Amino acid sequence: MSVEREDRFQPFFVTCAAGTELALKDELRELRLHKVRADRGGARFEGTIDHAFRACLHSRIGVRVLMPIARFPAPDGEALYAGTRDVEWERWLTPRHTLAVSAISKQSALTHTAFVAQKTKDAIVDRLRDHTGARPNVDREDPDVAIFVHIAKDEASVHLDVSGESLHRRGWRRAIGEAPLKETLAAALLRLSGWDRERPLIDPTCGSGTIPIEADLWARDVAPGIARDRFGVERWASHDARERAAFRTMRDEARANERPSGPEILGLDVDPRTISLAESNAKRAVSRARFRRASLRDLSLAHAPTELVANPPYGVRLDVRAFWDELAAIRPALRGHRLSLLLQAPPPEGLLPEPVASHRLFNGAIECRLLTWEP
Repeated sequence: MSVEREDRFQPFFVTCAAGTELALKDELRELRLHKVRADRGGARFEGTIDHAFRACLHSRIGVRVLMPIARFPAPDGEALYAGTRDVEWERWLTPRHTLAVSAISKQSALTHTAFVAQKTKDAIVDRLRDHTGARPNVDREDPDVAIFVHIAKDEASVHLDVSGESLHRRGWRRAIGEAPLKETLAAALLRLSGWDRERPLIDPTCGSGTIPIEADLWARDVAPGIARDRFGVERWASHDARERAAFRTMRDEARANERPSGPEILGLDVDPRTISLAESNAKRAVSRARFRRASLRDLSLAHAPTELVANPPYGVRLDVRAFWDELAAIRPALRGHRLSLLLQAPPPEGLLPEPVASHRLFNGAIECRLLTWEP
C-alpha cells in the first residue's frame, strides 16, 4: 500500500492509562509510525489518516486516537465560541450526522466543563446551520463524530476522536469478574513484563481471563481491533472511497498475518464461575488460551522457562494474605522462571528477592506497581 507524502503528515495523540506511556511509545514505533514520542497520558505521532487507522486497528495499549484540528486562546466563553466556530466543521459533519462534545479544563478561567462542552457544541451547530440551513443532532451515547476540547492555561485544543468507542472494548467481553482488568492495561502489563511472546505464560489468578486472552492474541498477531465493525473515522463525512479501500486492505492484511498457534497460555482461578466466564470470553475472542480451576498451590511449572503474569487480589478483592501464603509455599518451584505482579502494596518482607524491574501504573484510580522478579 502506498504511503502518503510526509509533507501531508499531521499530528495525532493516542491516550493510554497513566504509567503505560512508554509501553505505548514502544508499541507505536513497532507499528512503524513516525516521530513517536511519549507524553503525559499518552503518546504522539505524525502521519496521515491511514496511519491513525493503523493505530486504531493494531494498538493494544492505546485507549483513543485523537486528531487535533484547532488550537486558539479561550480566556472566556465568547473566545471559545468564536474559535470553535472558525473551524471548518463541514469537512467532517453534515446535518445528517450526530455529534457529542466532552471537555477537560485545567488552570483556566473556564472551569465548568459542562459549560465548555455546551459552548463548543453551540458554535459547531450554529456554523453548520449557517452553511447548510440545518443543524446536526447530539447523541451522547453513540455519536458519528466525537469531539474533545482540552483547555489548559486559557488555551483550547480541539480534537476529533478517530477511534470512536474506546479501544479497550475488543468486542469479546460480555461478562466480567469481581475486579476486571481493562484489556489495554493487561496488554501494557504483558509488554512491560518483558515477555517475549514465545515462552509459555501462566496467570495464576486469572479472573475473567483478560491477561491470558490478551497474551494469546498478542502472541498470534491477532489485531485487537479486528472484530470492530467500524471506527469513528469511518462515520465522518470526509470518509471517502479511497479511505474505504485503504482501510479494507489494512483489515485484510491483518487477518492474513494472524498466526494459527502460539505458546501455551494458561489461566488458573479457584472459583468455578470465574473460570466459566474466562472460557466464555476466550471463545468469543477466538483465543486459544486455556483455563483450569486450581489454586496457586496447584501450580506445576514445566522445565522450560515460564512467564507468570498476574493481577493478584488487593484492596476490595479476595484475601490478600492467602495469596502471599500460597506464593510462599511454591517459591522454590519459581526458580528459573519469571514472575510479574501488579500490586497495590509490596509483598511481605523476605518473601521474594529484590525485583529486577518496577513500573508505576494506575488500575483505574488505584496506584499500583508492576514488579518483576527472576527468583
